[in-house]
Amino acid sequence: MIEALSTPFFQRVLVAGLLASVACGVIGSLVVAKRISSLSGGISHAAFGGVGLGYLLGFDPTLLAGVVIGLAYRRVRSGLDTLISVVWAVGMALGILFVALAPGYAPDLTSYLFGSLLLVPWKYVVWIAAVDGLVLAGVALLFKELQAIAFDEEFAEVVGLPVEALFLGLLALTSLAVVVLMRVVGVILAIALLTLPAATSRQWTRSLPPMMLGATALSAACTLGGLLLSFELSGRVSISAPPGPLVVLLAAALFALSSALRRLRGRGA
Repeated sequence: MIEALSTPFFQRVLVAGLLASVACGVIGSLVVAKRISSLSGGISHAAFGGVGLGYLLGFDPTLLAGVVIGLAYRRVRSGLDTLISVVWAVGMALGILFVALAPGYAPDLTSYLFGSLLLVPWKYVVWIAAVDGLVLAGVALLFKELQAIAFDEEFAEVVGLPVEALFLGLLALTSLAVVVLMRVVGVILAIALLTLPAATSRQWTRSLPPMMLGATALSAACTLGGLLLSFELSGRVSISAPPGPLVVLLAAALFALSSALRRLRGRGA
């Protein structure tokens, strides 16, 4: 472990993962509290279409997809599941198609599907830090309003809050968090890392600020654990295990352990 932490390569990767954990914990807590994990899943898979379109035209529609899904959520909730499934499938299909149509050598899509944290450059670390700053500033500025729409949207409407604008803003921040997590765990696993630490934290607190802190800490711990486990496997047993899936598996294990402890605590009470 000390050997890994002493290398500049591992330090860069670790900083990227820990910074991504901030956006993951803060936005993930709002996503779990609002119960819009399925919407976030649609955004994450639409982001893959953004990857392909970025190669073809240099334009990423991830934020636009988040706004479209949000407007549909507000207006046609009866068919929302179908819409999310369509966005989910079309986003993946368009991503593959656009990459195939792009001139030149077609990139390896595996890194986008399952993450490429080990290949993160310093300029991307700066980008993650900028996204963290934007997320923290937005949540701090509108914390009471976001908390209101997360826990009781009808009450927020009654007291006159601009619920639709706030909700679309939340989905825009979620889209930014998804884009960050694409390099950490990939498109397919982004929704898992966005929700599992927050869901685990929510089992032990109902207040949003400690839930965000707990989710951020859990996400950071899983990221560190996944990186160290990947490093140990590649160094000791010569198994090339990418850190992204390991991070998510650790998050799932913590959620399962937390759920078991909650049940035992409930029986004891």
